[in-house]
Amino acid sequence: MTPLDLLTVWLERQADPQAVAWLAERRAAVRAEPDARTLTIALGLVPRKIGKAALDLTAEDVSAADRARRGWRPQGLTADQTARIMLLLEAGGADDFPALIKRVLTTSDLAEQIAVYRGLPLYPGQAALAPVAAEGVRSAVRAVFEAVAHGNPFPAEQFTEAAWNQMVLKALFVESTLAPIIGLDDRWNPELARMLRDYAAERTAAGRPVSPELWRGVAQSDGIA
Repeated sequence: MTPLDLLTVWLERQADPQAVAWLAERRAAVRAEPDARTLTIALGLVPRKIGKAALDLTAEDVSAADRARRGWRPQGLTADQTARIMLLLEAGGADDFPALIKRVLTTSDLAEQIAVYRGLPLYPGQAALAPVAAEGVRSAVRAVFEAVAHGNPFPAEQFTEAAWNQMVLKALFVESTLAPIIGLDDRWNPELARMLRDYAAERTAAGRPVSPELWRGVAQSDGIA
C-alpha cells in the first residue's frame, strides 16, 4: 500500500462517514485542480469537518508505514493532520508542487504548517522540497521546527551538510532534543563537532547548562575526523 492508501484506511476507520465523504469530495477537487486556492480552502475547513482526535495506530500500522516509505513515522498524527497531508498528496500532480507548497505556507496557520512539514517525506519530488524544509527549520516556533526535525527522515536524506548542522545546533538552541532526529548517528561530522564545542563554550561562559546530548555528538564527530 502507498502512504496515501494507508492514511486513507487509518482515517476512514475512525472518522464519521459524513466527514469521510466530505474529504473524498475535497480530495477529488484538489486532484482535478491542484491550485493554491482550491487547496487552501480545503485545508482550512479540515478541523471543522474532520476533527482533531489523535490517530489510533497499531504496531502493525507503524510497521506498514515503514514498509510503504522507509523511515516514515506516523506516530502522533491527528485526524486533521492526516486529512491535510492527504489533500497535499492529491495536489502532487501540480506543475510546480514545491511552489504550490510555498504558497500554501504563506497563508497557513500554525496547525496547517505543522501538517505540511509532517508530510514532507511523502511528497513527490523530494530533492526540490529541501528549501521548503529549510524554511521550517528556520521557524521561531518550536513545534514547527520539530515537525521537520523530529521523527522525519527528510532532513537526513535531503539536507546539505551545512543545513543539517544548522538544524542540529538549532535543536539545542531552542532547547529541543536530539534523540528524535532520524539519521543523527550517520551524519555527525567534524564541522558539526566544532560548532557544538563553540556553542558549549558560549553556554558555559554565560553560566548556562549544556545538554548532555551535545557531548555525544562531539564524541561521534571526533571519531570520524
